[in-house]
Amino acid sequence: MTTSTRGAAKVPAVLVLEDGRIFRGRAYGAVGETFGEAVFSTGMTGYQETLTDPSYHRQVVVMTAPHVGNTGVNDEDPESGRIWVSGYVVRDPARVSSNWRSQRSLDEELRAQGVVGISGIDTRALTRHLRESGAMRVGIFSGNALPDDGTMLAEVRQQPEMKGANLSAEVATKETYVVPAIGTKKFTVAAVDLGIKGMTPHRMAERGIEVHVLPATATAEDVYAVNPDGVFFSNGPGDPATADGPVAVMQAVLERKTPLFGICFGNQILGRALGFGTYKLKYGHRGINQPVQDRTTGKVEVTAHNHGFAVDAPLDKVSDTPYGRAEVSHVCLNDQVVEGLQLLDQPAFSVQYHPEAAAGPHDAAYLFDRFVSLMEAERA
Repeated sequence: MTTSTRGAAKVPAVLVLEDGRIFRGRAYGAVGETFGEAVFSTGMTGYQETLTDPSYHRQVVVMTAPHVGNTGVNDEDPESGRIWVSGYVVRDPARVSSNWRSQRSLDEELRAQGVVGISGIDTRALTRHLRESGAMRVGIFSGNALPDDGTMLAEVRQQPEMKGANLSAEVATKETYVVPAIGTKKFTVAAVDLGIKGMTPHRMAERGIEVHVLPATATAEDVYAVNPDGVFFSNGPGDPATADGPVAVMQAVLERKTPLFGICFGNQILGRALGFGTYKLKYGHRGINQPVQDRTTGKVEVTAHNHGFAVDAPLDKVSDTPYGRAEVSHVCLNDQVVEGLQLLDQPAFSVQYHPEAAAGPHDAAYLFDRFVSLMEAERA
C-alpha cells in the first residue's frame, strides 16, 4: 500500500476488480493505491467498529448504506488500536460530522491512518456485482497520475487471494495481557486472540470474568498456565484451513473437557477440531442485520457478522466426533449456512457471528451468559 495524506476531495480515483470491472470516482481518505479482497457490509451504523475490526485485515470494504461518516469518529468506539481494512468504498461521504461524541471526521481519520478509499461510485451496482460474481481481489488507485486501466488490472491480479491466507498471527497481540473482572471475580478465562475485538473481553469482564488474552501462537501449555475455568477462541481473518496451530490447541482443550466457547473464526476452528471441513463462501456475511435461528430455543436473532468462510457440517443429524456427539446449534435463515456448533457430551459450543456486537445488535449477548453457565456447572 502506498499513500499520501494530502486533501483528497477532488482527486480522481479508480476501483478495479480482478474480473476487469472498473468504477471511477473521487479519492476518500488517503491518496495512493491499495489492494485486498472486495467485500460488502450491510451495516447502516457502526462504521467505526467495522473499520477497526481485525477480521477485516486485507479486505476492501464496500458500504452498502449510501451515506457514511455522519457521526464522525471518536476515541471510545474503536475495537482495536488501528484501522484494519485495507481500503474503504462509500457512495456519499458526509460533508459534516454531527454527533456530540465526534472528535474528528471519518475522512480525517482515514487520512491520518493512511487508508486509501474511494467515494462517488455506484456502490449498489458494485454490491450487486459482488453478489453475482463473488468476493474477489480489488485495487483502489488515486492521484493525478493514475496508471492506465490495463496496468491497474495487472497489478490487482498479482495480489494474493484470501483463500489459503494465514493472517491471524498478523493481527493478534504479541504478548499476553489481562482484562480484569468488573466487580467480584468469579472465573478466569484464557482467550486465544485470533483477531479479537476490544468489546469481547469487556463483555466477559462484565460477568465477573478475568480474561487472559493470549497470542494466536499460544500453545496448550500457555493456555493452561493461567489455570483457566474456561477457554475462548476469538474471531479473526484468513482461511481457517491454514489454522493448524489453533486447531491443535482446541483439540487439547476438548481432550481435557474444559468449558469452551468460540466465535466466528473460533467457530471454524471448532469445526475443524471436530473433524468437519470448511469452505469459502461466495461473498460472505458482513453487517449487523443477519437473521440466525438458535435451534436450541427456536428464537430468531438479528446478528452481527463478518466472515467469508463457513463450516461444512450436516444440518439434519447429530454427528459422532472424537470428542462425543456434536450438532449444528445455529443456522442462517438467509442461506442455511452453519452459524453455530455444540457438543452434547461435554461443555463446548461456538457461533459464527459476533455476540459482543459493537455497535449492535445485542440479541446474542446471552451467549456470554451461556458460557458462564457452563463454567458454573463444571465448578459445581
